[in-house]
Amino acid sequence: MDKLAQITRRFEFLEAKLSAGAPPAEIAALSREYGDLKPVVTEIAAYTRALDDLAEAEAMLSDPEMRALAEDEIPALKARIPEMEQALRIALLPKDAADARPAILEIRPGTGGDEAALFAADLLRMYQRYAESQGWTFQIIDLVESDLGGIRELTALVQGEGVFARLKYESGVHRVQRVPETEAGGRIHTSAATVAVLPEAEEVEIDIPATDIRIDTMRASGAGGQHVNTTDSAVRITHLPTGIVVTSSEKSQHQNRAIAMQVLRARLYEAERERTDAARAADRKAQVGSGDRSERIRTYNFPQGRMTDHRINLTLYSLTQIMAGDLTGIIDALISHDQAAKLAEMEA
Repeated sequence: MDKLAQITRRFEFLEAKLSAGAPPAEIAALSREYGDLKPVVTEIAAYTRALDDLAEAEAMLSDPEMRALAEDEIPALKARIPEMEQALRIALLPKDAADARPAILEIRPGTGGDEAALFAADLLRMYQRYAESQGWTFQIIDLVESDLGGIRELTALVQGEGVFARLKYESGVHRVQRVPETEAGGRIHTSAATVAVLPEAEEVEIDIPATDIRIDTMRASGAGGQHVNTTDSAVRITHLPTGIVVTSSEKSQHQNRAIAMQVLRARLYEAERERTDAARAADRKAQVGSGDRSERIRTYNFPQGRMTDHRINLTLYSLTQIMAGDLTGIIDALISHDQAAKLAEMEA
């Protein structure tokens, strides 16, 4: 209860400071902290009110005139309080600082040749529809198509409320089992695509010296009609210390340079996050949302209309709806599993 009181006092302090007019340099950080604490303080208020109501009802038991009313109220309050306590515990879980950020989404085909490239295109459409259903914006930054209309490489920027908090669970290897359109014998093939979801990094967080990068301008072209024009506007940036290469193929060369730097910062920021996470918790590889892109996280079985998420042993027979962008149930289940694992760790 002391901790809950401290959180409430901190929230009231932030509220007063923002109302009084905080210095411009502090407003962003104070507003972020205020926004993070607001749902926690709402849960604290509801929980403490329920405890007060229970104490009052139990005190009424000694009053003959109020005893019957108290006996009616007490069981309902005792049933509600554990649920409210659990909701409060979840609200108090440490937040991922990147959860509120936009995300860089990358999709690449894995094993399976042309069929893997076609599946990568299906995943792109799935995420575009999911983003639309969430009211997010989905901007394709770089797209290289295959001869058959599949995808060789895709980079997109997804912006909106809580984008990374939900999309981060999609990082990993997605496996598909189906009969390819190119397969005359009707045999089921297995192929895969890799999805990476990176939180967008702010420029002030990732400083990239000009001496650490090489910028090349090139003619944008690609098999099957790359998602670009054909002028000398495409930009490729190589980060020399790490060997990371990013490209952007919009119509404006100036815009390309800015977008490519944005993607490079996101990749370097994610690499730093992964290094920090590994150093802090080397034994937590099984955690949902770890972002291990070498891990097979999900199988899409078309003949059976089945999707299985291997991290939480969730199987749904609604593959058509899922491929049409209905990912809410899957992501909600992954979030709940992640919260349960963190709660168990806190209480251990």
